[in-house]
Amino acid sequence: MNLPPDTTIDVRHELTLWNALRFPLQSAASRRDVVLGGLWLFVPVFGWLLNMGHRVRVTHRMHHYAQPWPAWERPRELLRHGAITFAGMVWYGWPGVSLALLGAYLDNTPLLGVGVALWMFAVIAIPGYMSHYCCRYDPKEIFDPFRALRRVRQGGAAYWKAWSIVLVAMSLSFLGLLVGGVGFVFTSVWFWQVAAFCFASVFTQRFDLSAPGPLRQDVAKPRVAGLADLGAGLEAADGHVAAGIHGDAVRDVREPPR
Repeated sequence: MNLPPDTTIDVRHELTLWNALRFPLQSAASRRDVVLGGLWLFVPVFGWLLNMGHRVRVTHRMHHYAQPWPAWERPRELLRHGAITFAGMVWYGWPGVSLALLGAYLDNTPLLGVGVALWMFAVIAIPGYMSHYCCRYDPKEIFDPFRALRRVRQGGAAYWKAWSIVLVAMSLSFLGLLVGGVGFVFTSVWFWQVAAFCFASVFTQRFDLSAPGPLRQDVAKPRVAGLADLGAGLEAADGHVAAGIHGDAVRDVREPPR
């Protein structure tokens, strides 16, 4: 798919190297979010978790046909999403890391090798839950590594294409070290957003995660709708159905804008 210059690149577009590398830099708002993400990284631990939560929110908005950026508002929500998804990473990775450390301590090469292999399986499996969590913010999507691995297998060649692009972007991110070292802070934020775009594109298209579904607070832009507004909207929609309003009008109420 050839995209005009003013078209927003999102997870429904073709996964190419050029689309992926441009994704975090395609607009003034997205570039501003990269800069803010880099500044947050100067805050140990919390900054990293906030950046992860930011990527979750951006993907969630794209799933629901909403403008992804800016996405740094309500930092408590970002921190919560970052902490939940990081807990999944720990859950997937602790067996391999534990065995590898034990193998290194005991100078046991086979044990070390098993630990490294398990850790690599964990890294491969993590994208298998991330996009599904982003879609509905459902923590139950996270803590099932076997289901995540099944999704990875179902991703097929497109999943490994995503990895090939991610590795290129990771290599390019080290160019930030040439800018007094501190530039790497910002290029690393860019890299992680490229990675999020790559894997989200694969799983969104493979599992149709952009299909209309329950909306979350994050998708309302520019005004954040409260629960009362959402309830009123659903009530009005039900009234229109009862009154026999034409189906197209009902869909206009129920479906998120494209």
